[in-house]
Amino acid sequence: MRLKHQFIKVNGINIHYVRQGHGKKLVVLLHGWPEFWYSWRYQLPELAKKFTVIAPDLRGFNLSDKPSRVACYQTKYVIQDIYELIKQLGFHQAFIVGHDWGGVVAWHFATCFPKLTEKLVILNCPHPKLMMKNLLANPRQLIKSWYMIAFQIPMIPELILSKTLKKFFQSNMQGWLFNKEHINGRDINLYVNAFKERDSLTASLNYYRAGFRYGVNRDLRNKKVEVPTRIIWGKNDKALTTGLNKKLDKVMNTRYEVIYLDSCSHWIQVDCPQAVNELLFTFFN
Repeated sequence: MRLKHQFIKVNGINIHYVRQGHGKKLVVLLHGWPEFWYSWRYQLPELAKKFTVIAPDLRGFNLSDKPSRVACYQTKYVIQDIYELIKQLGFHQAFIVGHDWGGVVAWHFATCFPKLTEKLVILNCPHPKLMMKNLLANPRQLIKSWYMIAFQIPMIPELILSKTLKKFFQSNMQGWLFNKEHINGRDINLYVNAFKERDSLTASLNYYRAGFRYGVNRDLRNKKVEVPTRIIWGKNDKALTTGLNKKLDKVMNTRYEVIYLDSCSHWIQVDCPQAVNELLFTFFN
């Protein structure tokens, strides 16, 4: 089964995605920052043995369109992209999997479109409501999240990152891994090239800017998650504490479970792909 690169127009913009497999059920893999579809390279071929699997470049990333306004990166627009993508592909439901910022999108999607979400899997991403509360009340998490505040400064983060992209990925992605062999020099170059795409740095950072500027989606404030949920968490995450998963009962109205992986970093699907793949299969089955 070959990996297919395709483009589709949804919600007024062009989205690039990769597709693999011919299963009757659909799995949607949503990447985080600073990633693109390639961060799911260890999941795509395995899941494709049973499912149809797609991994889009979210708006603003890699080969997808990059609207210029910060407001365009509110989650309400991003989840509409995914909604229309699933519908245009001819599916009525999907397993939604999100990591990091893709997890934020996945939390919102499952809350706003429960009928379209068969099951939800979150990888190292707190529920947005709990994250916002922790930023205000938990000094340890606030210190870990310093970069989110720094990213609010216009242009300076882009300038710094553009000069240090390769070192950034070597130290903050490969350097965090327990299984460093899962990212090689070719992988690093692909990440670097993805963020050398025109306007990619500004567009991707606009997720953080929109998050601070516009806050949590109103629908998320007033609703709880209603679909079966599995949270998989690399226990040695340098950016997010395990304490963020406390008080999940306040945002969940369904059965859920949190599974922690020892000796696994924030980049969980790359660091511990076999464990993640097994946990995806057992949950989907």
